[in-house]
Amino acid sequence: METTQTSSIASVGGRALRLRQANREDVISVPACLRDLLPPEHLACRVWEMVEQLDSSEFYSDIVVEEGAPGAPATDPKILVAVWIYATTQGESSARRVATLCVEHLAYIWLCGGVTVNYHTLSDFRVDHEEALDHLFTQVVQRLDEAGSIEFEAHAQDGMRVRASAGAASFHRQATLEKALAQASAEQTVLHQSATGEMSFRTTRERAAQERAVGERIERLEAALAELPAVQAAKPAAERAEARVSSTDPQARVMKMADGGFRPAYNWEFAVDIAQMVITGVEVVNTGSDKAQAQPMLDQVQARCNRLPKDWLMDGGFVTLSAIETAETRGVRILAPVPEPKDKTRDRYAPLPGDAPAVAAWRERMGTPEAKATYKLRAATAECVNAQARSSNGVYQVRVRGRAKVRCVALWVAIAHNLRIWMRHLYQPSTASAGAALGAIG
Repeated sequence: METTQTSSIASVGGRALRLRQANREDVISVPACLRDLLPPEHLACRVWEMVEQLDSSEFYSDIVVEEGAPGAPATDPKILVAVWIYATTQGESSARRVATLCVEHLAYIWLCGGVTVNYHTLSDFRVDHEEALDHLFTQVVQRLDEAGSIEFEAHAQDGMRVRASAGAASFHRQATLEKALAQASAEQTVLHQSATGEMSFRTTRERAAQERAVGERIERLEAALAELPAVQAAKPAAERAEARVSSTDPQARVMKMADGGFRPAYNWEFAVDIAQMVITGVEVVNTGSDKAQAQPMLDQVQARCNRLPKDWLMDGGFVTLSAIETAETRGVRILAPVPEPKDKTRDRYAPLPGDAPAVAAWRERMGTPEAKATYKLRAATAECVNAQARSSNGVYQVRVRGRAKVRCVALWVAIAHNLRIWMRHLYQPSTASAGAALGAIG
């Protein structure tokens, strides 16, 4: 393609030189085929191939723009799914940052395929489709099961505390929340009254922004007050008056973190097949204890995979006698550490007189070398997946608020993780070990 280049005179060292100088105000044509921007084996290309193989029809349900009807065309949800999966593999969690990459980074430009996306669209899409995301995750798990990547010999479950998008100073008692709500309501009334009064000089946009900000603050404060009874019920009667809830993210709870400190967080639960570290279950709860999390995760894995593993590995924080008995009735052996008895002379693996048969079998089982060797795989798999989520997917602190939205983020992480394993089986069929799986997703 021929271009017209103009020259200009520049004075350099006392000489008048005619030079072709940079003029970045010009609009030029850049001949490029988007398909050729990346090699076929690039991760972004692989992600798109995987997304094309999945049923994403549920993401189209809320699109109302149809042929012959007014309105601008909607962005194809497949593009947004692929962009967020790829962004998650790269540790990107900011919608603004991803929107910038969609015009600056070749991989994101290739995925968008000439379609412009803004950060509002990206941000909303990421958290507005929890059910569709859950079904997409199930599809990926079932594809991996069909490919023989899930062996169902043993699954491991582990929890991971993830910092919430709320500060410690945002937690307040009931009286403070009620006072803040009254102040916000009064401010909203003033804004409505001033729309035609002495502050009518404000533009419509400014007025709408102020009213929206106050309205959102009122919604958060009302949500915080609605959460307060649940927080109070979890405390001893003498401490209920001291119960606090965050005015920023009412569903977040203060939890003990891995470093021993206490911060607002959510508890992410993953179930992992130890053979190749496929994530088969995802849940997000706002309680720091894992005591009640084993049974719901077993239910979830069975619903997704239509079967349960032979062994279920979990740490001592998950152990309850009822969970052990229930799992046994479903044909699942629990492998979890037996608590150290207070009586140091008693054998910790010997059944107690009041033990149910399943509990007695669990105690005896955990004293065998076979069970101890198998249980060691929990740390090498489930904890490894959690570490991978932090190091590769940027899961240190969530940017969204509310349990449902945080669960959407966890589902994106699980989908991205499993897709990497699926790719390995499609494009590197000779590797088939858990260690190779870790290398593939690293």
